[in-house]
Amino acid sequence: MSINLFDLTGKTALITGATHGLGMAMAKGIGNAGAKIVVNGNSSQTKLDEAVATYKEFGIEAYGYLFDVTDEVAVKENIEKIEKEVGSIDILVNNAGIIKRTPLVDMEVVDFKAVVDVDLVAPFIVSKHVVKGMIERKSGKIINICSMMSELGRNSVGAYAAAKGGLKMLTQNMATEWAKFNIQTNGIGPGYFATSQTEPIRVDGHPFNDFIVNRTPSGKWGNPDDLQGAAIFLSSKASDFVNGHVVYVDGGILATIGKPANED
Repeated sequence: MSINLFDLTGKTALITGATHGLGMAMAKGIGNAGAKIVVNGNSSQTKLDEAVATYKEFGIEAYGYLFDVTDEVAVKENIEKIEKEVGSIDILVNNAGIIKRTPLVDMEVVDFKAVVDVDLVAPFIVSKHVVKGMIERKSGKIINICSMMSELGRNSVGAYAAAKGGLKMLTQNMATEWAKFNIQTNGIGPGYFATSQTEPIRVDGHPFNDFIVNRTPSGKWGNPDDLQGAAIFLSSKASDFVNGHVVYVDGGILATIGKPANED
């Protein structure tokens, strides 16, 4: 019985920005739990096709759709195509995101808006068009990929923090409006993970690597696969009475103020 609570067989999941990295890791987990995976990307058809092929190598039924999540017309058209060609969307993971590391005093307004559009406005757009079918079926799971920056600030990521802080509150408001339709809306807040993007700085002696290892109670970077459990939980019946929360998968960073430099 407890195992069945996490079984996603027969479900269809749309994961935006899942052609690589943490999005792909979460999508693999959801796919391995039995769901069909619909991968969204926007960089190129080639990259999207390669990602779909990767999922299929793992035995996951996967489909790819190329569209810009900030373009409402394209989102609406592709949601309709997905539901016609693949099936009703039972699970939505709003993962697509960007970051621009620029001090606020130097940041151009156009760049600030670009981050907010992808990281905050796009989850609203995609959810708006997916949730209509969920409301009709009286069932659905929406997972917004938040961040530790939903809770904390950090130098040079002001636009990202503003967007991710807003996404946390959007998650709560989606839960407030849609829970009555048996739709659970929650978030996942990843900590610092060992990905290809972080590989150059994940070496002993690098200031940022040492900062993360020392700042994290677990004493290490996360493995992208560590996100799969939270993604499966929030996609499954196991979370049917969980609504409006952000699950932080961060090795304990947000639980502590950190240790002094002279403390082992």
